[in-house]
Amino acid sequence: MSHFLITGHTGFKGSWLTLLLRARGHQVSGIALDPRERSLFNEGHVSQEFLHDLRVDIRDRPALVEALEDVSPDFVIHLAAQALVGEGFSKPLETYETNVLGTLNVLHAVDNTDSVVAQLVVTTDKVYRSKGTRSPYTEHDALGGGDPYSASKAMADILAQQWLAKADSKPGAIARAGNVIGAGDHSANRLVPDLHRAVRAGTPLDIRFPEAVRPWQHVLDCLNAYLIILQNVHENGVGGAWNVGPTVGQFFSVETVVARATSILGINAPAARMVRNPFEEDAYLALDSSKIAVDLGWSDRLGLHASLEWSLAELVDSSHLSALVRNQVRLFEQI
Repeated sequence: MSHFLITGHTGFKGSWLTLLLRARGHQVSGIALDPRERSLFNEGHVSQEFLHDLRVDIRDRPALVEALEDVSPDFVIHLAAQALVGEGFSKPLETYETNVLGTLNVLHAVDNTDSVVAQLVVTTDKVYRSKGTRSPYTEHDALGGGDPYSASKAMADILAQQWLAKADSKPGAIARAGNVIGAGDHSANRLVPDLHRAVRAGTPLDIRFPEAVRPWQHVLDCLNAYLIILQNVHENGVGGAWNVGPTVGQFFSVETVVARATSILGINAPAARMVRNPFEEDAYLALDSSKIAVDLGWSDRLGLHASLEWSLAELVDSSHLSALVRNQVRLFEQI
């Protein structure tokens, strides 16, 4: 049994990662801001799973260093971020401070915590500079960013690359993932949460960019990849950046995802209507994840249909979200 510290544990990915780690018998601690009022963390009763459940702003370096020393984890997974493109436009300074300086503070705090043996810094598929082509990004493609969120995560990625390459830094790697889906996500301007809200309210589903292709993936497949990378950092000394996304041929447009979801929901499916897209977005964004598949033997356990079924199961009875997500973790571990 190992002790994992998750930054951003009150968020969507952090909550699912906590449940996955606990199902595997590990101790988990977390450092984050307060969860959003409607969150998987709250509605899934995730707080009961932690050895230490701390509220620390990663922009506060002294408090962060003290917290890591007190918790003394074996492994650190850095998820904490301002993770919404829309909020990046409305709160650019906060986005850069959290995603760039916050990442620097985490890297510094990890190096000052004797107990840590390995770390993983999580960025995003949006770190890549747009190529304007319909080809998946590889880990060797140039980084960039056309909006505050994307640019701040690209900066954090470059920072982490440089920091982790230092001879005196704790071992670590970087994971770049894309559009994860799963039960309990209530974020704004995300397709599956928007679908949930439309069903519950009995209103049409607003579709901003139907032809946009994205690397849709169930959150548990993504998190399982994170843990495989981290294990190999510790046991085999791997480092560098790793794409985490569905296999080639499993990239789908928003329009296709909506059609698949509509088929699953049947008569409960909402009507769709096209609305103006408020953001500039690439029409095609996909990751080439052959590196992690070949080098570390990872692959998705769930395809798009199963991922959508699991994500939409919350609509049947949201009052039992806690039991639902824990049962899905158990099912995932049996695949």
